[in-house]
Amino acid sequence: QVQLVESGGGSVQSGGSLKLSCVVSGNSICMGWFRQSPVSSREGVACIRGYGGDITYLDSVQGRFSISRDNAKSTLYLQMDRLKPEDTAVYFCTRLSTCSRSWQSTVLDNWAQGTQVTVSS
Repeated sequence: QVQLVESGGGSVQSGGSLKLSCVVSGNSICMGWFRQSPVSSREGVACIRGYGGDITYLDSVQGRFSISRDNAKSTLYLQMDRLKPEDTAVYFCTRLSTCSRSWQSTVLDNWAQGTQVTVSS
């Protein structure tokens, strides 16, 4: 069974930055980040195929977040800049079948514990 371990969350003020990491025990061409807050359902934030040949972002994070990966370290990253209070959520990583249309419905793994991101105004 694939294991996913997210880290890097924390509390920052609006406009701040955080970098999330996810160590993955299994391989997958496509991987992504999702988030869930107490007031919204889980939503896909970003998806990466390979080393970045195909990257997709949620519209609200486009230009502020950057997804990347280091296969040698089996690690997925999410650099989050210019954070806003509405980015507050628990962030999860997962393997995906695709980064194309409807990628958010192609989750391959059970959700791990996630990492909490809290942005204050």
